Amino acid sequence: MDRIGYEKDTIEKMIRLYCRHKEGNRELCSSCRELLEYAHRRLDTCRYGNDKAACKKCTTHCYAPPQREKIRKIMRYAGPRMIIYHPVAAIRHMMQR
Repeated sequence: MDRIGYEKDTIEKMIRLYCRHKEGNRELCSSCRELLEYAHRRLDTCRYGNDKAACKKCTTHCYAPPQREKIRKIMRYAGPRMIIYHPVAAIRHMMQR
């Protein structure tokens, strides 16, 4: 899997974790599903492609402000919990340049 594929996988795991634990949904709600689709579209069109750094370290913010704020909220919640629920993805994400 390439870097964009790993990023898509990681963001999906974070959104699903947030939606399930914080919002109490068994399946992705429409809001989280829309955000996931948006994130995947943005990753598909990332100007850096497979050479990209982690989004937090990126100099170009490709999310619109409302989606950026929602993603930050999700990452603040899901990030620390990823080591418990998805340890391999969490370690891989932390080791990105």
